Amino acid sequence: MHDVLIIGSGLGGLECGALLAKRGLKALVLEGSNQPGGCMQSFRRGGLHYDTGLHYVGGLAPGQTMYKAFAELGLLDLPWQRMDEDFDHVIIGGRHFAFHQGYEAFVEGLAKDFPHQREALQSYVQRLQNITAEDMDVCAYDYLQETFSDELLLNVVSAAAMKTELRKESLPLFNFAHTCSSYIESSWRLKGDGNLLVNKLISTIEEAGGEVRTNSKVVRLTEKEGRITSVTCSDGQTYEADYYISDIHPALLCQLLEDCPSVRKAFRRRMTSGENTCGMFTAQLCIKPDALRYFAHNVFVYDKPNVWTMTEENDPVKGVMISARVPEDGSDKLRQIDLLTPMPWHECQAWSETKVGHRGDDYKAFCQQKTEECIALAEQYIPGLHDMVEQCYTSTPLTYRDYLGSPEGGAFGLRKDCRASMLSFHSVGTPLPNLLLTGQSIILPGIEGVTMTAFETCSKITHENARQ
Repeated sequence: MHDVLIIGSGLGGLECGALLAKRGLKALVLEGSNQPGGCMQSFRRGGLHYDTGLHYVGGLAPGQTMYKAFAELGLLDLPWQRMDEDFDHVIIGGRHFAFHQGYEAFVEGLAKDFPHQREALQSYVQRLQNITAEDMDVCAYDYLQETFSDELLLNVVSAAAMKTELRKESLPLFNFAHTCSSYIESSWRLKGDGNLLVNKLISTIEEAGGEVRTNSKVVRLTEKEGRITSVTCSDGQTYEADYYISDIHPALLCQLLEDCPSVRKAFRRRMTSGENTCGMFTAQLCIKPDALRYFAHNVFVYDKPNVWTMTEENDPVKGVMISARVPEDGSDKLRQIDLLTPMPWHECQAWSETKVGHRGDDYKAFCQQKTEECIALAEQYIPGLHDMVEQCYTSTPLTYRDYLGSPEGGAFGLRKDCRASMLSFHSVGTPLPNLLLTGQSIILPGIEGVTMTAFETCSKITHENARQ
């Protein structure tokens, strides 16, 4: 019997396992697929590793947002490389802007292009550094409109927030700010693939006597006298623990709780009625040897100032993120580039009944067309990119759904709504006192949000243990 059983081995689940291991508890992590890590995992093709979702991390310098958390998790020991001082480049309608690391430098850099908005930029970065839970009720877009009188600048400061779902009417300022702020503090890439991070967390779990088991899909939770007493996997194996943590989508968890009478309809309705965020289309490019030098910054390219509305418009692709992988051989020659663009579920819904590897030629043509559109935008920054590509691997929301168990392929979990924050933001607790929640659907998506939630989840267990 383990101290804690964790359902799902995404970043949140593994971080919970590692944190509890460091606090003297043994965790058993059950993963339904054949590979742990969720969006942090990597895959290998043609001798190169490709990341599923890890592109860069913010705030890893001493005293910054993520430093203390990553230090406790043992993740600062990984080979992080600080990105260029101008860590994010933005191209909108052919005009080029840059985000600089450090709040003061960020303001000075953009004030050169928007001198009439200097005070607004200073006000903006002050707000980023002082976000509270009350900002869950504030509409991000409304706040930006009130702060910036220049519509182009509003789009520029929002451009790198492609790391979340931008919705004019509902995105909370709380989410928008956390998506942007830590990267301004400092930005870092990992020299190596995301499995370095995954394996580090697994090692921490195992060193404390815990275990991570793949191909162990949980199909049922059993309740007795108001507490979860065991889980059952698809192979018939049953496992018991004192505490249980769910790192899967809340709607999927509710399916496992069908035989638990303490879970009332109101809780189920709240967990299952929420809308999912949009997904992402990713074209992962293998670049011909010696064709391109590595660049330690990201680039966000938009055909016009439509950052907040591009997913509402019809084809072709309206915006793309360009992220380069640190060369694995230590040279300055770039071999891998990821091109990412938001993709609502309806764009690929025609193939929703298909399985991986069996989606048909029309799906392949769809992905090829999207890739060409992404490359066409990216060529505003990398002229001739099309002819540099040696190989390409693509993923859509269908890929997220089938590999990661994300309903409708949502890239950022359940959608948060400033107009209904009490319903769309969730507590880590449940009606069952020894069942807790973690992951991107609960409070915040992204590495910062998931890590913050993992600490909150684990604090519930450690505080209860301390009382006992």
